[in-house]
Amino acid sequence: MRPQGEEGCTVEEAASMEGNVEGAPLFLGRARVMTRFGRIDESNVVEALEEALPAFGLNSAQISALWRYYKGDQRILRRKKEVRPEIDNRIVENHAQEIVAFKIGYQLSEPMQYTCRMQSDGDEKAYDERLGSVNELNTMMFAEDKASCDRDLFEWMCVGGIGYRMAEADTAHDVEDGGAPFEVYTLDPRVTCVVCSAQYHHRPLMAFWLGYDSASEKPVYNVYTDKMWFKVCGSEVVDKKGHTYGSVPIVEYRLNNARMGVFEPVIPLLDAINTIESDRVDDIEQVVQSLMVFKDCGIDAESYDAMREKGAVKIRSLDQNVKASIEMLNSPLDQTGTQTVKEDLYQSVVNICGMPNRNGVSGSSSDTGAAVLLRDGWTLAESHAKSYELQFKRSERQFLRVVLSICRQSSATYLDLRIRDIELAFNRRNYENILVKSQVLTTMLQTGKIHPQLAFQSCGLFTDPDAAYKQSAEWAEDNAPVVPPAPGRDDAEPVGSAEGPQAGVPQEGDTAA
Repeated sequence: MRPQGEEGCTVEEAASMEGNVEGAPLFLGRARVMTRFGRIDESNVVEALEEALPAFGLNSAQISALWRYYKGDQRILRRKKEVRPEIDNRIVENHAQEIVAFKIGYQLSEPMQYTCRMQSDGDEKAYDERLGSVNELNTMMFAEDKASCDRDLFEWMCVGGIGYRMAEADTAHDVEDGGAPFEVYTLDPRVTCVVCSAQYHHRPLMAFWLGYDSASEKPVYNVYTDKMWFKVCGSEVVDKKGHTYGSVPIVEYRLNNARMGVFEPVIPLLDAINTIESDRVDDIEQVVQSLMVFKDCGIDAESYDAMREKGAVKIRSLDQNVKASIEMLNSPLDQTGTQTVKEDLYQSVVNICGMPNRNGVSGSSSDTGAAVLLRDGWTLAESHAKSYELQFKRSERQFLRVVLSICRQSSATYLDLRIRDIELAFNRRNYENILVKSQVLTTMLQTGKIHPQLAFQSCGLFTDPDAAYKQSAEWAEDNAPVVPPAPGRDDAEPVGSAEGPQAGVPQEGDTAA
């Protein structure tokens, strides 16, 4: 297996590795790397690594090709023009970059945040402790700049279909200065791999990243299991060390079950758009440089050169009965029809990738509100984003297991949290339709028959509805209006608490005045 460097391979090279027809690359997602062993230790780590390298090499080559495609190295740049090869324009309309940029901007428009899933259930002290621990976890993630790591990770997922994140203990951290007991890294999927069990559960058994020994210039594999770290060079383990994370510290994030990138299904359409645009420019240049046809007249090379130099030529008919003439040979493309084909291809790309159609509609339209979102494709974009969220949360739980294990073992920071207490919130559309969401919250609170916490959770107005409800309830209790003392009483009572009777709202059993 040839390890991929920074530039990797071209699309055609990756296709040839997959066994496709030359010149017609076809990617069908990344392969799941598996091993037949049920557990990895020092006795079988080298053998398991050798089993995983062929699939890893293929995945690495394909991700390298897709990464180059994303950067603009596309198939049109290597085409061979047989007719008039001197006119060969190669235009790249990098819609792959456009698709990935939209997905990243739409999915991660605001940083992701952890929220508390635990309900109070009357135990306010335990709820406050869990909520405080979640807030502390968010603070530590902010200190480690996790939002930037999320952006890099999702970019790899959009391009290659998979991404890798690693968490490890930070022994040099200083919690008092705002640090965290762990470090977060986004790894290059071209040199990283997670190996799963071949059993039905497909649990991750080990993970490795590829490096090089500066002395021998040989590839070195850093292999992690749930308990050990191995350094494998050649066919032997040259170093090893134990760890207490409790699970594999490298986590695989996949965009979908097929592990396909966002523009991977539409590569043939993108290549066709590049071909159309290149041929249109060729057509313009060929019209300008049209071939000359000499009908029934003799022009030698010397006369032709003199014509090109002076811009005029004198011709004489070879046959007195036939009129001699010089014409330009050109047949320009139908630009209207060509533009129609190009727009149809782009519309297919937009529909398949789940992107909004920014061309709008011709003429006026009576569509408003949700009808506009549905017509212009924003509803489709949202459905794709929700699908990505579910896949992201699955891997994020594995990442949190490593992080929480490190925090529990840290002497300076201890978080009493479990996986079921934490929810990952995507703050993508919290400020969209904010007026409608505010009206929903107000209506639910005014009914008096819905618990306020349910209203906060259902309105969609807050990134952390439980924390917002708790803060609002405390504020309402501290700022509740005070009822003047009744005659004969010295104490004053508040009108009501956040969950009690509201001022001005008739209660059951009241009689009309």
